[in-house]
Amino acid sequence: MITLVVHDYDEAIRWYTNVLGFTLAADTPLSGTKRWVVIAPEGGGASLLLAKADGDMQKASIGNQTGGRVSLFLYTNDFAEDHARMIGAGVQFLEEPRHEPYGSVAVFEDLYGNKWDLLQLK
Repeated sequence: MITLVVHDYDEAIRWYTNVLGFTLAADTPLSGTKRWVVIAPEGGGASLLLAKADGDMQKASIGNQTGGRVSLFLYTNDFAEDHARMIGAGVQFLEEPRHEPYGSVAVFEDLYGNKWDLLQLK
């Protein structure tokens, strides 16, 4: 599991579950302002702990947690289908799909601007 800093729990839950098809694995209140929110991709893989930004430094990192590099990888068994579904859901792809020796890939941004690879390995 890895942490992803977000603006708002509910906004992030809606986007990742409705747009990317992730499953809400946990949503547990910890205090009046903090929650333990975990989402997971369909079919397995690393889960994301959605952490609401607390303070200016954390807020400044939203969408740029890895300095503008691709930081997350969403694996698929049907690149063309998932790519088309994601475009239909409003996902912003930063490039056309590429077919590399290792598989098919295209970079997209999540609702905060974090860069992801949609990736189908050969």
